Amino acid sequence: MPHRTNLFFSYKHSEKMQQQVEKLANHAEKHGFTVVSDSKKANIIASIGGDGTFLQAVRKTGFREDCLYIGINETDTPVLYADFYINEPDKIVDAMTNEKMEVRRYPTIKATIDGHTSFYCLNECTVRSSIIKTFVMDVSIDDLLFERFRGDGMIISTPTGSTGYSKSLNGAIIDPLLPCIQVSEAASLNNNSYRTLGSSFILSGDRKLTLDIVHEGNDYPVIGMDNEALSIQHIDKIEITLGDKKIKTVKLKDNSFWHKVHRKFL
Repeated sequence: MPHRTNLFFSYKHSEKMQQQVEKLANHAEKHGFTVVSDSKKANIIASIGGDGTFLQAVRKTGFREDCLYIGINETDTPVLYADFYINEPDKIVDAMTNEKMEVRRYPTIKATIDGHTSFYCLNECTVRSSIIKTFVMDVSIDDLLFERFRGDGMIISTPTGSTGYSKSLNGAIIDPLLPCIQVSEAASLNNNSYRTLGSSFILSGDRKLTLDIVHEGNDYPVIGMDNEALSIQHIDKIEITLGDKKIKTVKLKDNSFWHKVHRKFL
């Protein structure tokens, strides 16, 4: 990556982590990289930690498409977004300088609140009840009123996000090469009065999902964007589409998405 040399480290600050980052930074500088303290000046953003740290790094740096994101794991626990380990700096540099790495483009989803405020997610957007009461939403696909949902909430995930909350609700794991979104129900109420599909479903990247909030005493939904909650009240409508941004990540050629899924779950 001769044209990408400005490197920014994103991590949870602690004395131990600071020492590890300094060692990694010194190693990178010896191989021609420039470590910067301002992420806006970087064209490589390295997240050190687990998947949550990676999601925060992408969000805090604005889902940039003009840089590469690198996931560096600090433990031996398998994670989805990290291809490298912090105690293997030579492997990181070797993978880049000897062209043993590939660039993957992970799709995002875009959620628009009441037609004017938009947010991006790399993993998932969740809409859940904030009180002990079922949540009611009219679910539309494009111009079709698909169902009236009553239950705890909805989870809309990207392909990479399909390994998270969505999977715990029996959703499918989706190859990130497929441009799509997955919709999963959380504890939907199904009886003679209320009826939902009752299973996850996958929408093409060309579709639009609309959630119209039915105000029945539950006017304060919790909106989650990846691992961050939004404090927005009195929401009427949420429109969700496949995002126009793709996150470029560095990966090893012998470490595909399905390699990671195999290690993490099997």
